[in-house]
Order: sequence, then structure tokens, then C-alpha cells
Amino acid sequence: MSEQDNRPVLVTGGCGFIGCNLADRLAERGDRVLVLDNLARAGVRENAQWLKSRHGDRVAITVADIRDPIPVIDAVREARAVLHLAAQVAVTDSVSDPSADFEINARGTLNVLEAVRLHNASAPVIFASTNKVYGRLIEDSEIALAGRRYTPVNDLLAGGISENAPLDFYSPYGCSKGTADQYVHDYARVFGLQTVVVRMSCIYGPRQFGTEDQGWIAHFLLSAIRGNPLTIYGDGKQVRDALHVSDAVSAWLAALDHIALARGRVFNLGGGPGNAVSLLELIDRITELTGRKVSYRFADWRPGDQPWYVTDTRALATALGWTPQMPLADGLRSLHTWLDGRFGSQARSEALA
Repeated sequence: MSEQDNRPVLVTGGCGFIGCNLADRLAERGDRVLVLDNLARAGVRENAQWLKSRHGDRVAITVADIRDPIPVIDAVREARAVLHLAAQVAVTDSVSDPSADFEINARGTLNVLEAVRLHNASAPVIFASTNKVYGRLIEDSEIALAGRRYTPVNDLLAGGISENAPLDFYSPYGCSKGTADQYVHDYARVFGLQTVVVRMSCIYGPRQFGTEDQGWIAHFLLSAIRGNPLTIYGDGKQVRDALHVSDAVSAWLAALDHIALARGRVFNLGGGPGNAVSLLELIDRITELTGRKVSYRFADWRPGDQPWYVTDTRALATALGWTPQMPLADGLRSLHTWLDGRFGSQARSEALA
């Protein structure tokens, strides 16, 4: 391996859920990793300790914020590639503080792009975007109820939402991530950078500290373990396609390792029709998995909530040979095993107290 090839892969937000799983897989296969994270979110310090305990000096962690261009430039200068996941991730937080949401997601991403353009223009940049850039997508008149889930009336959507769906930013979060998404895409066209946009849908798995606002599958499972009631925004019949984090990491690394094929592209990344599930159906699965009945109540829909979103993964399959490998049932078991090992004894102690 040449000295240049031995430069680290920079993972911004590398102590977050997806970021730490990416950093772990990179280090596991022999890459050096430089993580840049402000360690502001719940669980990220624990993920940082987990990475260091597994990989030691192969993973270096810099505590910094992408809103500060100086540490971003310093990190980008020494990287052979940039996997950009640092973000504000909750729609609700974007509504309560749109300015902070914009500064982190839009301005922070521009800081990363400018650092690459000016200081390391050959480095590939892969960006974590979101299906929220498509807005609500489907009007109420365009969906039908089938059992405990919504389904699109138009048969052309049976394979899911493709990258050709029109953008329709909805909520400050959708606007800030959509702005970043378009900047990343445009820096390939205008400046010739090797950028890839990955619009992700419902990634779940170990090391996810799910909350009501983000990481809903982990939040649902954790609530069952703790015996806490859930709040369902909407009617619970909305559908998402779930993708296990191991499959998401494989897709990211396929894009990185085949950047000549992926550069300048936008890919939707999710579990596809085979891993689609409604919120109510997931609660049924959790009850079966845990043996615990999950109590819940309903609340109003949140801004930009989609009644149905399933990813068409054919573009990724065609370009990079990637397809999801983890069925939802197996993925749920893996997440439950991790959450129960991490939080189960505490929950049982509290129940006995």
C-alpha cells in the first residue's frame, strides 16, 4: 500500500449511529480512520469509547464541530476520502430552531465541500442525505388502506421511490438537508469533485440510541424493553422500508471503493419493498419478539411526515451490485439483542424498584 493510500478515511459524525458502524467496518478491514465529531448527542461518547476499545490507534477521534471551518480543513487535508454524516437529524429540532438546523446541515456541509475543493480536491466525498428531500410525496387521494398499512394506488410505485422523484423540501430539516444534498451534487458538476449523494431511509441496528425524534425502530424496541408507552404521530399506518445498518455500511463502502462508477451520482438507499413495514405492523412484530405488549397513543402528524415511503434500490444494484442482505426479522433480532444487553438489566432493575 502506498503512503498516499494509507491516509485515513475521514468520517464526520463518526461517533453517531451510522458513522461509528462505518468507522468500525473501515478499521476492521484495515483502513485508518479519522473521526470528527462534536460529541453532542446522546450515546456518542459511548460509541467513541467502543471504537477506541476495538481499534485503538487505527481510529483517531477529533472533537470538533463542522460549523467551525478550521478543524474541518485540518481534517480534510490529511484524508484520502470524506464520509460526511455529521448533521442535525431531527425534524422537531429543526422546527424549534431552524437557524441552528441550517448552520449545521447546510453551512456545515458547505464547509466540508469547500475544504475538499480548496485543500484536497481528489478526495471522494460521500454525503448522508435523506428521503425527506422528497417531501410528503403522496397525497391522501393517492394512497389506499390495505390492512394495517397504506399502499400507493399507482402500480408504478410498487418498486418504490426512485431517484427521479421530484424534490419537494418540507420542514426546515428537509430544507437544510436538501440544500446540502444539492450542493454536494453540484460540486461534482461545477468543480469536478468526486461526490456521491446517498438519500437514506430508516436505517436501524446496533449502537442506535433511538429517540422519539430519530431512530424510530430502536425507539420502539427500547420502549418495549423499558415498558414505556409510545406516542405515534399520525395513525400508525404509515409505511417505511427498513434497512439494517450492516447493509447501509456495505452500500457506502461500495460507493467509496468504486468511486469512478459512483461519482456525480445520487442514490436512494433503503430496505426496498421486501423490508417495508408500517408502524403498527412493527409494534406487532416487537410484541412477538419481546413477549411484551407495547402500549401507545396517537398524536397529530408532524410537518413533512410521509404516509408512505419505500425505496427503489435498483439504481444502486445496477451501478454497484449492492442489494440488502438482512431480512427485517433478522435485523430486528440483532437490534433487540444489542438493546436488551445494553439497557435490559437497567430496565428490569427499575421495574423491581
